[in-house]
Amino acid sequence: MYKILAVAAVSTLALSACQDQAGGGASGGARDQIRAVGSSTVFPFATAVAELYVKGNPGMKSPIIESTGTGAGMKLFCAGVGAEHPDIANASRRIKKAEFEQCAANGVKEIAEIQIGVDGLAFAESKNGPGYKLTPKIIYEALAANPYGKGPNKAKTWADVDPSLPAVAISVFGPPSTSGTRDSLAELILEKGCDSDPAMKELKKADEKKHKQTCHQIREDGAYVDAGENDNLIVQKLTANPNAIGVFGFSYFEENRDKLKDVALNDIQATYETVSNATYPGARPLFIYVKKAHLNAVPGLKAYVDTFAKNWNPDGTLTKRGMVAATEDVRTANAKAAAELPTLSADGLK
Repeated sequence: MYKILAVAAVSTLALSACQDQAGGGASGGARDQIRAVGSSTVFPFATAVAELYVKGNPGMKSPIIESTGTGAGMKLFCAGVGAEHPDIANASRRIKKAEFEQCAANGVKEIAEIQIGVDGLAFAESKNGPGYKLTPKIIYEALAANPYGKGPNKAKTWADVDPSLPAVAISVFGPPSTSGTRDSLAELILEKGCDSDPAMKELKKADEKKHKQTCHQIREDGAYVDAGENDNLIVQKLTANPNAIGVFGFSYFEENRDKLKDVALNDIQATYETVSNATYPGARPLFIYVKKAHLNAVPGLKAYVDTFAKNWNPDGTLTKRGMVAATEDVRTANAKAAAELPTLSADGLK
């Protein structure tokens, strides 16, 4: 579901000349409201920070937070500099190299990256579900369009994949291709399962593009159902179909433990502790990306970013809202990043 938070009405954007820190003098945009787009997983945390920001800065308008999905948010964020473009991209995975390059091509040449916390890619079933126990390998073989490059996926039931599992139809409700959660499913789970085959590891060395297609592409015959950005819909589907499995962020699963039960991965339950220390296979970092060219043009942008760092500790407001706090060393490094906003480089991006 596409969601927007704006406590105050959107004001008319007022363009003014500003120094474009990314482009050395191009004209940027100014408005009197911060605008952030992106991840549905980060959305509740970004809105919580917006509330705290308004309380701490009387007279400032509430930031506009839009839940578009990570991929769609990055596209909007990277489209350019100026009042018509967002200031922040919320992301449930790291920015991709191709996105970074698209930003640069459109004049968005200085971006700051801040990890705000951790989330888990949770697998869940209804309270009346059969009690699945899965591994990345099983999930890959159940959901891959072309498992190990050996032809279309013909598995109909979980028992077809692993005889220890129930002989019920494979039915998984999950996020769309524009979602960071879908990217995490591919990168954290499907690729690990795919690479359990030594031939796939060799394929990655020989042909990275073919490896990605083989390992990441999900079947489209109905076994996996794109439920959009509406996690509530997945919960409803699981309630209606006890044999189905849902995929969403850990924080959302935590909010719905009364309706759902966890599906363990590699016999590890998704808990606050296992997600925080990354022993749970589906643990993933959460980020915000800040457009540095907008810092002087958009009132309060730096103060909004600072509010994240003040509230992401284990006993902070964000963790009380369901986010998992990162380890102390990660929090320390990113508090420094929030204060100094160093420019991100393409090094290490995939």
